[in-house]
Amino acid sequence: MQQTFYSNGKLLITGEYLILDGAKGLALPTKMGQNLILEETKTNTIHWKSYDADGSIWFEDQITFQEIKEPNSSSTESVKTILLKILRVANGMNPNVFANSKGFSVTTHLSFPRNWGLGTSSTLINNIAQWFQIDAFELLHHSFGGSGYDIACAQNNSPITYNLSDGKPIVEKVVFEPVFTQNLYFVYLNQKRNSKSAIADYHSNKTNQLSNCIATIDSLTQNIIEADSLKLFTQLITQHETVLSDILKTETVKDTLFPDFGGTVKSLGAWGGDFVLVVAKENPKPYFVEKGYETVIPYREMIL
Repeated sequence: MQQTFYSNGKLLITGEYLILDGAKGLALPTKMGQNLILEETKTNTIHWKSYDADGSIWFEDQITFQEIKEPNSSSTESVKTILLKILRVANGMNPNVFANSKGFSVTTHLSFPRNWGLGTSSTLINNIAQWFQIDAFELLHHSFGGSGYDIACAQNNSPITYNLSDGKPIVEKVVFEPVFTQNLYFVYLNQKRNSKSAIADYHSNKTNQLSNCIATIDSLTQNIIEADSLKLFTQLITQHETVLSDILKTETVKDTLFPDFGGTVKSLGAWGGDFVLVVAKENPKPYFVEKGYETVIPYREMIL
């Protein structure tokens, strides 16, 4: 019997790293995501095959149940060792899946290029959690780590706010339907930021005045959700950039890469990579293409 699981990709509009310390962020599930197709076999192994958005195979391997049950002995990090780590945790949370099986064929398909940073790992973790019928947030916590907002996006089909309270995820569906979506674009910066190293950088740079910053970000998040004009929305995300720039001791992406751009640019998620949000009165694609950034996606083509 074949089973198919699917999870949405994600973009974090506000909050960024401060979500790790309790701030509330606005997160948007994307139209693109990843599925996982599962079939039982009698091979006594798991044959794993992962396809990128262009149809190419980016990972394929045979995994034995014994490999999953053994403790990690590898000092190197590869696609296989990361996958094994996730499967080990999943098996620990629900041993019945492998105990009652003679083998699996697993195929995953991304509908976005995996270097885009829209959630190759989070969509995989959520799909595996569905397969094992376990809590995806717990699986993330014991394997990859992170705030978990990406798991929340994987599981929801509308905008959400996300925060941690005593380490537990708080997910709330919100109405975020700007009347000026025709002025919003997402631009890929041609490089994927490593989430683990980005989080480590944040922890090493953050100030001792986080409580005030978190209150400011919480207020900005709510005001951004409720903004009823392009002018107000632009002012709010500019203020948000300033707060994060001060905390991270890093120049804003606009100051660094696009100082001559006539609109507004906001970093999303891990500063220094992945996508940025662009606010412009006219189509900004010619400007960014000339700068070497060819992936410019209008809001309505990206967001559910």
